[in-house]
Amino acid sequence: MTAILLNNICKVFGADSAAALHLLQEGVGKEEIRRQTGAILALRDVSITVGRGEILAVVGLSGSGKSTLLRVVNRLIEPTDGTVTVYGEDVLGFSGAALQAFRRQTVSMVFQGFGLLPHRTVTENVGYGMVAQRRPRHEWEEMSRQWIQRVGLSGYETAYPFQLSGGMRQRVGLARALATQAPVLLMDEPFSALDPIIRHDMQDLLLSLQAELQKTIVVITHDLNEAVRLGDRVAVLNDGSIVQTGRPAEIILRPANDYVSGFAVDVNRLRTLKACDIMVPSHAGQAIDLTVAEDASIEEVLSYQVLRKEPIKVTNSAGLVVGEIEWEAVRALLKRDI
Repeated sequence: MTAILLNNICKVFGADSAAALHLLQEGVGKEEIRRQTGAILALRDVSITVGRGEILAVVGLSGSGKSTLLRVVNRLIEPTDGTVTVYGEDVLGFSGAALQAFRRQTVSMVFQGFGLLPHRTVTENVGYGMVAQRRPRHEWEEMSRQWIQRVGLSGYETAYPFQLSGGMRQRVGLARALATQAPVLLMDEPFSALDPIIRHDMQDLLLSLQAELQKTIVVITHDLNEAVRLGDRVAVLNDGSIVQTGRPAEIILRPANDYVSGFAVDVNRLRTLKACDIMVPSHAGQAIDLTVAEDASIEEVLSYQVLRKEPIKVTNSAGLVVGEIEWEAVRALLKRDI
């Protein structure tokens, strides 16, 4: 079921947005629009669907419109044209009070720069959204303690942000967003300021929480490795337009154009792709001889196959054969990663 639907979203920054939108509808390019009107085209006819409980990772270069797109969902930025629907409700039709309730109850946001209040403790920062929801103090304090424990910060309840590392501050930001129990989580490059090891740990934390909570998540990143690790689907944004949307394997193995290929070239395919991504269908039946699970990484497949170079049967969660992987399919990936 659809949770978020963005339809033909356009965003023009500048005083003469109406003229810019008219030129856009006539097929005029971004630079020519800027030359004629002085307006900046940030998003051009963007349409995206996000399913309930899905993580959509939006990836693109700096200036491609990623953060603008994210902020359109909760109307921190007003689109110039198009429609925004969240859980069946027309977000652009909300009045001031309804919009405020929508931001308090339906969507939470995790910021790149943590966005913590420096004069408040960890407990108070985690509870900030619940205070905005006007929950009683005893309730939000108890919920804050629970979420602090869940993100691995027990013992830091009375600490202030300046006393925490970057990774710890981002854990506070994540706990604050989740504590409101909003079904939609918007994440704007949440881990980009972190060291690689801490960043990987935070990705693990998000995925483990998502396995239980099943939030609808839109995460913005400039790193395709992060996008394919986190996203159930990946949308690639270039110059304000969506150039490809698909499962991580589709983005990596079948890039739509050179721009997408440029992102995909640095992805470690052996770690990112799974057995089910490169297998060929096979008749279902009992697993025999050499087998791997369908969600096994290609590194795992390679560890079995490198010595024998024989086809490997791929099994589903019930233990039945659903496909097989030929040695040549793995060799093709090796040629691109070595």
